[in-house]
This record gives sequence, structure tokens and C-alpha cells, in this order.
Amino acid sequence: MHHTTPITELKGIGEALAKKFALLGLHTVAELIDYYPRRYEDFSVITETAHIQPGPVTIEAEVKQVTGRYVRRGLHITEAVVSDATGSVRLVWFNQPYRAGAIKHNQPYFISGLYERSNGRFSIMNPSMELSGDFPINTARIIPVYRETKGLTSRQIRQALKQVLGTIRTLPESLPPEILKSQKLISLAEAMEAIHFPSDASQLERARKRLGFEEVFRLSMAALLNKRDHQTEKGVAIGFDKGLAREFVSHLPFTLTDDQRKVVWQIYLDLQKSEPMNRLVEGDVGSGKTVVAAMAAVMALREGWQVALMAPTELLARQHAETLYRLLEPLGSASAVDLLVGSLSAKQKTAARAAIADGDAAFIVGTQALIQEKVNMDRLALVIIDEQHRFGVDQRKSLQAKAGHMPHVLSLTATPIPRSLALTLYGELDVSILAQKPGGRKPIITKIVSPNSRPQLDKAINAQLDAGRQMFVVCPLITESESLKVRSAEQVYEEFRKKDFKSRRIGLLHGKMKAADKNDVMERFVRHELDILVSTTVIEVGVDVPNATVMLIEGAERFGLAQAHQLRGRVGRSHHQGYCYLMMSDSKAPSKRLRALESSNDGFRLAELDLELRGPGAIYGSMQHGQLDLRIAKLSDTTLIAAARSAATKFLAEHQDLSAFPLLEAQVARLRAVTNLN
Repeated sequence: MHHTTPITELKGIGEALAKKFALLGLHTVAELIDYYPRRYEDFSVITETAHIQPGPVTIEAEVKQVTGRYVRRGLHITEAVVSDATGSVRLVWFNQPYRAGAIKHNQPYFISGLYERSNGRFSIMNPSMELSGDFPINTARIIPVYRETKGLTSRQIRQALKQVLGTIRTLPESLPPEILKSQKLISLAEAMEAIHFPSDASQLERARKRLGFEEVFRLSMAALLNKRDHQTEKGVAIGFDKGLAREFVSHLPFTLTDDQRKVVWQIYLDLQKSEPMNRLVEGDVGSGKTVVAAMAAVMALREGWQVALMAPTELLARQHAETLYRLLEPLGSASAVDLLVGSLSAKQKTAARAAIADGDAAFIVGTQALIQEKVNMDRLALVIIDEQHRFGVDQRKSLQAKAGHMPHVLSLTATPIPRSLALTLYGELDVSILAQKPGGRKPIITKIVSPNSRPQLDKAINAQLDAGRQMFVVCPLITESESLKVRSAEQVYEEFRKKDFKSRRIGLLHGKMKAADKNDVMERFVRHELDILVSTTVIEVGVDVPNATVMLIEGAERFGLAQAHQLRGRVGRSHHQGYCYLMMSDSKAPSKRLRALESSNDGFRLAELDLELRGPGAIYGSMQHGQLDLRIAKLSDTTLIAAARSAATKFLAEHQDLSAFPLLEAQVARLRAVTNLN
């Protein structure tokens, strides 16, 4: 069987079931093999029936008796008695009438399930059974559990994987022999079989080590190759004007933090080189990244170069344009700021493009529209990317083609990234950190609230609204869910509008709305035509509403620390005190995550804790960064990460290209396109 074989050629997978597999992204044998378990259940210990205890158990026994009956309409019970040399035990299945006819008497079975009390008797409830002479996949081993979808269970996924074991065992090796030997790693074929069907815990750990190492190794290779290529590019050297920097700072209504001064100086040193800058400024919410970017831009503008700032949304682009206009006005450079976004009229776009082409518009602010072919920026020397996690290799090359040289690239992110994760994600970037907050900002007061305290909370919120302030409300879902007992954005919006805050002006914002409608609602909130904005996490990045002082997070336990902290950063952005209320879905004791959020405003500390508690997915989620291959590697495993990075560096030093290793070359090539905030 070939890895490109459609899964419909596997036994038992017809058209209907194939559609279920397709919902999980599984169409071929290769995609099935690459579908890793999300967790494991250990049924590997075989116990004699005389010694079984309540809980998960596995026995090896023969079936002595089996009966099936309907006890009432819609409920069928199958019962069996099985025995080994030490005794007998009862098995019970609900609504599985086929069981009685499928069981073979007086043949040894592995039987795994939950041994518990039911109707006054102990039984193994709804157990899995497999003949003990077969290769077991549901019993008597560490059993993989996969992410499922309605109509497709882990049992069915395991059955499909059992059919492709031959293909798994002949998988070609993807790592060079020298790496396998130096790192004492098992082969890819061994690792893939063990990740799906581990014979024991130690083999599973060896598989995780092998696959986790390869993930970090490939990612490190991609980053190192990108960095190596970038270093061969030619940019433009931009001089440092000390007087200009001093003049800019003298007009600021606040004092720069030590971190801001340090990072600006790092950027100035980069700009003076002909090698293009590729720097990430990582700063917590409100740490002053825009001012740092503006200080970098003024040096390029002074020498007659153009600067482009790309934001992820039109609203954020407009806010940046207004902020930059204010910052550059005292220098007489405000007229250089121009806005190019999708909602401009055709006439406005034509005028903006002409101004850019003529060089009259030197500081261009916009969205991805800036890298479209119609925009001519041959004097472009500096690109600033704000929270634009989809700006990568192809986009940089597009800008290089426009300018005829590689511009300096300065990326900004408000997502605090733990050092171990930053080094893995951004191996090709130079990273600067803004940890300090500008003076005068009051720490946001954060409180955990139970549903029973909602009346008191409403009173506190109304006091803020009466004082002319505004409130964000963020919900984890758009619409109500039967399985998740949390309040949705639509539900909260209706309750607020009809009951809790019916005298207030309330807006609703979520991801399923059209872009123009979302922009309109957000603009109305910015203009204070709305008092309350009920939203999902679409307001997470960048939005600046200084008059908003209250952030209410509904179902707060469903948000990661890094994500909730970023949401909290939407308020307290002026001299007014900011408040964040973490509303729980029930009255249970608050989690460690919520307690940490209540007690700390340090985004970097919270991100480290989030990584420890939930893994990198929590941070990836808040970054919209879903294409990286870290599905096995634990970023808390610093030893493995350091070894993989070191091995990648050494390997590239000894092998100038990867053509001798075609599988590795293909995997790294794919990753090169999605690293560097892509």
C-alpha cells in the first residue's frame, strides 16, 4: 500500500465514513499515519480475575456464557460471564446487540474496560474484546485516543491504522544517519509505529523523543537557512542622526523607558548596516512599541527613504496612521504619513498610489494591500509589521521586487513569548524585548467573579458607565452550545439589551460578520456611539479605545493565560483606572490560571506559566500561528530543544545544501515558508 493511497481503499471505510475522516483532514494513508494521538489510556497490565479492583482493568479470559435482551424499548443489554484460572467476572454492554453473535466461546480474549458497581453488582462495563492471539489495538496495551468527530471514533481510527501497519513499518528514513547515531534516536518507522501502538511506556517515550527532536531540528534548520539567505541579501544603510533622535524624544509627552531606549539603539545599529535588519520587538500590551517603530522610521525618512507599516486590520491601520501623524507633527514630517486600505474609494486609492510612486507619501500605513502589484515603492527601505503573523518569506520577496533591494524588516508583537518558545519560533530573527511599562500607567485591577455575584458586578460596571466610560465584554463562543455550558456572545448581547443594561447602547461583534460590518461596529465603539461592545476574541489584537475601562471576560476559565492577558490589555490605556472581571461559568473554586491572572500583570511571567500548564498551543492560539509542526515536542524540554538546535547548526555547517537528503529537504522547504511570523 502506498502513502498516497486514498483511505477509501481500506477495509470498512466507505464513502460515508470517508467523509467523517475528511472532516479531520484525513484523505490518504500518509495523512492517516501522520494523525497523532491526543492522549493515551493504559490498559497494558493484565490482571487475574480474582485480583481485579474497581477502575480500568485488563484480563485474559474465555467466554463461558453470553445472553442478550431488550429490557425496555430502546435499551438492549448484553451480558457475558468470562473465566480464567482464578475465577469469573461479569461483562455488560449497553445497546450493542451484535455482541452476543460475534463472541467465540472457549477461546482466550483480552478484555479491557472499567470495572465498577452497577445495579448492586460489580461488572466490567462496555469492555473492548480482542482474541489474544491477534495484534491487539483496543485492549491489553497503551491505547491511543485521537481527536474525534461525530460518527467517527478512536476505535475506528485505530482499526484503519492497523490496516496500514505494513506501510508504517516500511516508512523511509527522514533524518540523516549521522543524526540518528549521534542523538541515539530510533528510526522513523519504529517511532511512527510506537506513537500509534506503543508496546510499553518506555517505547512510547523513545518515539516521542525521536519525533519531538525531528520537529525542532527541522524548524531550526528552516530558520537557520532563512537567516543565512537573509544575510546574503543587500539592503540600504541608514545613518544615525543623534540630533534628530533627541528632537523626537523632546516632543514626547512622556519619558522613554530604559527598555525603549535600549531597543531603539539596537534598531539604529541594525539600520546602519547594509545587511537588512530582521528584528522582532516583543513587548507586553502598552509597552510602547509604536513609539519605538516611529523612532526607527524617522531615520529612514530623513534620508529620503520610504517606510511601510502593515497592520492586520483596517481599523488598526487607521489608528496607527493617526498616532504616527501626532508623533511626527512636531518634526514637520506628519504630511509624509499616508493611508492605503481596502475601503478607500477607487479615486482615493489612485491618489494614494500616485503619492507613493512620486515619493510624496514617504510613510505608508496600511494592510496587506501595501504589497499588491499596483503599489510602486522603489524607495522602500524599512517595513514595520504590527501583529502580522502572516507576513513571511513570499511577502518579503514581493517587497524586495518592488524596491529592487531587501528592505529592513521590523516586526512587532504584543504576545509575550517565553524565551524557549521565542528561540524555537523566531530562530532567524534578532529578538528585542520591551518588558517595562511607560510611567503613569495604572496596573489593571483584576477580579475573579462567580455567577452568584453578578448583581454586585453590574452595580460596579454601571458606576463606570455613568462616569462616561465604556466596557468590552468577551465571550468564548458566538452562539449557544449544548455541550459547553458557557454564555455566548449572542446570548449575552440579548440579555444585556433586554435586561441587565437595557438603557445602554450595546453593539455585537464576532468573526462571522462581514468585514465591513465588523469595522462599522468597532468604529462606533471607538467614537463612543456605543457604551458596551459584546464580542468574541476578534478584538484581541491592537484595538486602542482609551475611554474603555472595563473588560468583562465571560467563561474566563476557557481562555488561556496569554490570551486573557492580551484581552485585559484592551483597557486601562489612559489615565483612567482599568478593571478586568473574570466571570466564571459556575461557582467552583477558581483554577490556578485564573488566580495567577488575578494576582499578576506581568505578561511574560503569565506566558511562562501558560506554557507550563497548557503547552504551546495556548500561545499559538493567541498568535494565530497554526502551521508549525510542534505536535510532539514539549517546549519545557529544554534539553531536547538545545540538542536539536545544536545538531541543526552543526549539520548545516557540514552540509551546504540538503539535496542528498530529499525527504528532509522537502520538509524543511515547507517550513521555511511558514517560519518568521508567517
